[in-house]
Amino acid sequence: MSRSPVSENTFAPKAQQKPHVHELHGDRREDPYAWLRADNWQEVMRQPDKLAPDIRDYLEQENGYCKAVMADTEDLQKVLFEELKGRIKEDDSSVPSPDGPWLYYVRYEEGQQHPIFCRKPRDNQGSEEVLLDGNEKAEGKDFFQIASCSHSPDHRYVAYSVDEKGSEYYTLRIKDLTTGAELDDVIDSTSGSVVWAADNQTLFYTVLDDNHRPSKVLRHYLGDDESLDVLVYEESDPGFFVGIGKSESGKFIQILAHDHQTSEVHLIPADNPALKPSVVSVREPGIEYEVSDHGDRLLILTNANDAVDFKVCETSLTKAGRENWKDLIAHKPGVLILTLIVFKDFMARLERVEGLPKIIVTHFADNQEHEIAFDEEAYSLGMSGGYEFDTRTLRFSYSSPSTPARVFDYDMENRERTLRKEDEIPSGHNPDDYSVRRLLAPSHDGALVPISLIHRKDTELDGKAPLLLYGYGSYGNAIPAGFMRNSFSLVDRGFVYAIAHIRGGTDKGYGWYLDGKMDRKKNTFIDFIAAAEHLIAEGYTAAGQIAAHGGSAGGMLMGVVSNMRPDLFKAIVADVPFVDVLTTMCDETLPLTPPEWPEWGNPIASKAAYDYIKSYSPVDNVTAQDYPNILVTAGLTDPRVTYWEPAKWVARLRELKTDSNHLIFKTNMSAGHGGASGRFERLKEVALMDAFLLKVFGLV
Repeated sequence: MSRSPVSENTFAPKAQQKPHVHELHGDRREDPYAWLRADNWQEVMRQPDKLAPDIRDYLEQENGYCKAVMADTEDLQKVLFEELKGRIKEDDSSVPSPDGPWLYYVRYEEGQQHPIFCRKPRDNQGSEEVLLDGNEKAEGKDFFQIASCSHSPDHRYVAYSVDEKGSEYYTLRIKDLTTGAELDDVIDSTSGSVVWAADNQTLFYTVLDDNHRPSKVLRHYLGDDESLDVLVYEESDPGFFVGIGKSESGKFIQILAHDHQTSEVHLIPADNPALKPSVVSVREPGIEYEVSDHGDRLLILTNANDAVDFKVCETSLTKAGRENWKDLIAHKPGVLILTLIVFKDFMARLERVEGLPKIIVTHFADNQEHEIAFDEEAYSLGMSGGYEFDTRTLRFSYSSPSTPARVFDYDMENRERTLRKEDEIPSGHNPDDYSVRRLLAPSHDGALVPISLIHRKDTELDGKAPLLLYGYGSYGNAIPAGFMRNSFSLVDRGFVYAIAHIRGGTDKGYGWYLDGKMDRKKNTFIDFIAAAEHLIAEGYTAAGQIAAHGGSAGGMLMGVVSNMRPDLFKAIVADVPFVDVLTTMCDETLPLTPPEWPEWGNPIASKAAYDYIKSYSPVDNVTAQDYPNILVTAGLTDPRVTYWEPAKWVARLRELKTDSNHLIFKTNMSAGHGGASGRFERLKEVALMDAFLLKVFGLV
């Protein structure tokens, strides 16, 4: 490695260039930093110490440079960390969920990082029982994460899955709650999900292939060696993922095969787990559906027959194919049905209209519907069905940018809500100190882009305030206008915090997603820029006073807008950014590439897709120009956005950018896509970002 000076006392690493050329469709692309991709990347995912020394050396140099540049903020980072930690109730617990004779819940202890899974008798005639203590399991480990902890129907066992590398290869184990002993059953390389059959002895789980794709469903009988497990389903299409679940009634095990635009559901009776799975309706390109059972019928949430924003159908259990589906809740353009929860006597659905969610409850007895109403200008909702099918209680959560999350139990019969929990902010929080607004920014084609924002009421809005603009805009993921406790360290220091609900998400319906993918992907980036320009026009901030933040596919957004309009932004924060889009989408051997083609296009098969992706792919469009101050993060064992993507982007930026602004890059050498494990360790990464922004805005 050579080094180039950026100041008298600090030197930025400069990655070595090695000749490498990609050729496809008659196009040649030079990629001098291709060597940063480890040839043994699959091995590194499982054993990070197998990383080649020259690659490790470069990443460690960048980490050292990050530490040096941010050295003058170390005390500030400690202050910020304590602020962030102070907003977390350390001895917190979830609202207990009833299941038969027990109430199940998760709690945390003061000073501890990981969840503790517990239960207590429903009649309150006994003491708490700890099912799984994450802190004990994490002892002495650099990384530890629990993916699931699922109890058997008879409440005797729990099956749980853990990841100890950050690579999302989960090990499945089973504990006998009557003895407290762990069984000898240990299953490696699962995706983390597990479902119990009704016999309390049979488990279904999914396993990952060499490209980190969940591709198989296996059946395990307690006490059997893993080698005896039965292959129940294998997905041969490399573009499809496989998942498992259980219907709300508990009657069926569900096998879910899907890509980003097509799905297929297979059912196995939970009381006869050895039966071969039966398909509900054979997959058809572009047709998505989800299934619930209710008596002798299936209720199906689907986009079939051009129901772009989805509808609800019903059909007989014995005639489940799509040709037999009949509309139960008709499609309404612009009213996106997000999810459906079916109970014995009721059905609840979560909808989104013009970016705001609402809950609609249907009573099966008379098919009467009613809406659960809310008042604020911007807010988020979530709902869950719990463990029990024969209940009239719906649990939902509510929050807004200024209001901490509240959990309610809602009586669907009497239409009464009971507040079960309100998140506490131990360090103090007064919602009345803040203003929450909802704006609409006109984009290039007249589309109106929603913006949710919050600021302190005493922040002077003179067109000069620093503003942090967050965006994602991919995979149909909407960004809720909910309470983000980590934003307040900046908001309380004078920042305006805004979320741009750009195309590529489903914030304004499924069409909003379709208009931000494939050959319309550039709408995502232009919408984000339009949101920034609208915030300037409305007097909230000024050009050069905006920080932009996004992660993963949102990190790709950061790379694109920094290439397109660097003049708008004073700073960019890109977490685990997907920035080498063209190279990755041209390499079908990489994790998850074939399943991604429906989102971005297949540049191997289509020259048009190749040219379009190349026109915005961040690494391919870095030019000799001034860039904002940039902070980039990566995870060495990240299977979703491999570490070399941000590494190559940073190397290209160092090579070509013409400014003297900060460019720092930090790789977590013992974590993956989600960053550090543990509820407090992650806050150190947030503190680094906040300190970086306060530093470049001159607010330290």
